[in-house]
Amino acid sequence: MLNISNGNRPSLKSLQKYATVRNLINRPYYKILNKIIAISSIIAIIAVFLPWTQNISGTGSVTTLKPDQRPQTVQTAIAGRIEKWYVQEGDYVRKGDTILFISEIKEEYFDPNLVKNTGNQVNAKKMSLNSYSGKVTTLSVQIQAIEKERKLKLEQSQNKIKQAVLKIKSDSMDLEAVKTQIKIANTQFNRSTQLNKEGLKPLTDLEEKRLKLQEVEAKIITQENKLLTSKNEYINAKVEINRIIAEYTEKLSNTKGDQFTALSNQFDTEAQVNKLENQYANYSIRNGLYFIKAPQDGYINRALQSGLGETIKEGTPIVSIMPSKYDIAVETFVNPIDLPLIRKGDKVRVWFDGWPTIVFSGWPDMSYGTFGGRIVAIENFISPNGRYRILVAPDQNEDKWPKQLSIGAGAQTITLLDNVPIWFEAWRTLNGFPPNFYKKAVTTAEVKK
Repeated sequence: MLNISNGNRPSLKSLQKYATVRNLINRPYYKILNKIIAISSIIAIIAVFLPWTQNISGTGSVTTLKPDQRPQTVQTAIAGRIEKWYVQEGDYVRKGDTILFISEIKEEYFDPNLVKNTGNQVNAKKMSLNSYSGKVTTLSVQIQAIEKERKLKLEQSQNKIKQAVLKIKSDSMDLEAVKTQIKIANTQFNRSTQLNKEGLKPLTDLEEKRLKLQEVEAKIITQENKLLTSKNEYINAKVEINRIIAEYTEKLSNTKGDQFTALSNQFDTEAQVNKLENQYANYSIRNGLYFIKAPQDGYINRALQSGLGETIKEGTPIVSIMPSKYDIAVETFVNPIDLPLIRKGDKVRVWFDGWPTIVFSGWPDMSYGTFGGRIVAIENFISPNGRYRILVAPDQNEDKWPKQLSIGAGAQTITLLDNVPIWFEAWRTLNGFPPNFYKKAVTTAEVKK
């Protein structure tokens, strides 16, 4: 038998007769340890139900809010040779101050009077253009005069045609009258001949009638000649109209051809004037590019070129300038899995390298040395480092960021998300789940907007 019955159990009182048992029972720290374990367990159970702010951490650096406030390099627009420096590193320059002077190295721009000579060419071409314009105007006046003269000549020829038509009608009527006279003369001559045969008329009367008949017959030939002459004059008048039309058409064609030639020369000269004016403007602007000037107020950070007599190409960086006035911001990078949880306007806590900081990521209100910010831009294209870039600006409702910050200093951020119990956050982290996806409450005013 195993001797485990209640009657066979050894009692503590029976064991207290041993000194070792009595020493173990009388040690007090076992009781204290038990109390500590019990209290710690209770605190741990209570702690897992405390609130925890989910967040997205990121690392980045200090930058500026606007692109034109960031450090920039000043480049030369033309190739040249370095002749003189007007600044040194660390100098403060204002917009338009001269940084460097370069000289020309291209042979087509060596002429010191290039701009002046080009201006003279422009003036000469403009005078030539005015001459062509005057010639075109003169030819236009000449064309109008030729057209007016042609009109008058045609009216004159039309009048001649009308006169010829009237003369033909008059000669035709005279010819008919002569024909009538011939008939009468023949009748009288025949009657006189009959009467002379009968002895009623003397021979002298018969001779008079014969003479009169001959005169009338002579008149009809003359009148027919006049009628033919009138018809010829009518035909000549028509021919004259055709000649006038042909003559003045040729004159107008030649004059218009000269006018078109003058217009062509005028347009060609105008194009040359525009080209020369373009060259004149380019040369004038190029003369101003020999002096490289500061694009804005700032400090000369670094001279990227050095020495005198060194040749530089177009677009070569000369110096680096840091603007004197800028709005500070932080560019931070987050993992792709966290990007869908971030929106413009979300609150961010920021702390900077070299600035005393105590950070409790889950309890941002208990952190020290962090500053408030808001997301103003989210890059939708992944950066070369495999993360997405977020731009954070200072939160105007919280303390201002330190003035001692310099561009490029390291920074770290945590984007504040939802509040959850600690046990939930521990469970989410152990399982590799992302933070809660939530949406900010939309006010009535925002809905109306």
